[in-house]
Amino acid sequence: MSRSLASKARIAGQAALGGFLAFAGVGHLTFAREEFQAQVPDWFPANTDFVVLASGVVEIALGTALLTTWKQPARAYVGATAGAFFVAVFPGNIAQFVEHKDGFGLDTDTKRAIRLLFQPLLVAGALSATDAVRVLWKDR
Repeated sequence: MSRSLASKARIAGQAALGGFLAFAGVGHLTFAREEFQAQVPDWFPANTDFVVLASGVVEIALGTALLTTWKQPARAYVGATAGAFFVAVFPGNIAQFVEHKDGFGLDTDTKRAIRLLFQPLLVAGALSATDAVRVLWKDR
């Protein structure tokens, strides 16, 4: 892939991820609030609704940052932060599987297990789309 084509692909990926996060964040606050509550682990020591609302605000902020931050190194920092966020919420996805909680059509253990496989792809996508690894680590 040529450098220009790769750059365009990263930009498109960053924009898509930003749109996805902003949309999901709005969902946390409105139409999908109960579905997101299913992903908050029973053992997490905070009010479930507060966790969903707070994570929704974070997702809107990350989505907005991904949609508006195009210069390096700020772009890479936003991507690394989004990747870290995906790692931070992963225990919720595991809890949904272990606790057999339904949400977003994930009503079987097989569906919930398959979903777990996609979380690392979100982390990789955030880092790749923003060129975070090269900018923040490889060039040092």
